[in-house]
Amino acid sequence: MEAPTAQRLRVYVFRYGPLQRLNHWITAILFMLLAMSGLSMWYPSLFWLSWVFDGGEGARWIHPYLGCALMVSFLVLAVQFVMNNLPNRDDVRWMRNIRTVIGNRHENLPDLGKYNAGQKIVYWGQVTLIPIMFVTGLMIWQVYFGSWLSIEGERIAILLHSLAAVIAITIIIVHIYAAFWVVGTGRAMIRGTVTGGWAYTHHRRWFRESLEKGLTRTGPAMHGDD
Repeated sequence: MEAPTAQRLRVYVFRYGPLQRLNHWITAILFMLLAMSGLSMWYPSLFWLSWVFDGGEGARWIHPYLGCALMVSFLVLAVQFVMNNLPNRDDVRWMRNIRTVIGNRHENLPDLGKYNAGQKIVYWGQVTLIPIMFVTGLMIWQVYFGSWLSIEGERIAILLHSLAAVIAITIIIVHIYAAFWVVGTGRAMIRGTVTGGWAYTHHRRWFRESLEKGLTRTGPAMHGDD
């Protein structure tokens, strides 16, 4: 009789709690709906995106309300992550070695905390752009604030709103691509954990700090883990 095969174990590191993940996905869904409704009004060839909202009238009506909801949800998310996204000297070294990052090599990279410079750029980019979109969106919300601005003022607000939206959407596209490109990243916002190998490779200082705080567990290796 053959001896049973020993089950392979793996170290997992806690990265996000359930409320943080819920907050993240609510923010992501709101952003996606805002992008779809906004783009459908912004360019004629993208009007088909308004089908989600039962046409252009529905998209135009719901867009500002979604914007208010996004501002609240994102503010809660941003406050939770601000301390881990403060710039430091390691970010400069990481950016100088961006070619090795793109090549998926890590020998010349510093021991990073919870986020690298690229992730911090995404964070601070959205911290800047979402409030700009919110304020300019209020300025052009005709139902409540239509009489507050002159025609010239509305045009400037629309221009700033559109530019901020295009940049924010571009940043999010890069953010999503990076989540798929760096294998093992996506499970953090789905399961709340990353593997020890992933943490050691990409965020070594954060991995050591997590070990010291007891934020790890050992369990059977799961299909798809790096």
